[in-house]
Amino acid sequence: MARAVADIEREIRALGPQEKEQLLRALLEELSGPPDPDVECAWLEEAQRRSSEFDRGLVATSPSEDVFRRAREDLRHR
Repeated sequence: MARAVADIEREIRALGPQEKEQLLRALLEELSGPPDPDVECAWLEEAQRRSSEFDRGLVATSPSEDVFRRAREDLRHR
């Protein structure tokens, strides 16, 4: 018979942070299914495209202070 979920939760709480992270990753992989082999390549291509656009001056940039200020303002208005 399977152990009670409460018992498993108690054991998880006793784990260290690294063990919890390892367990969480394993559970997420279990729920998500096998990784898509093309995802890593797609992200690399996207990063290279964005980097190239930035290097050629095709992307408007903003100082981080402005970005965080606008984000805080947006969150206040919600």
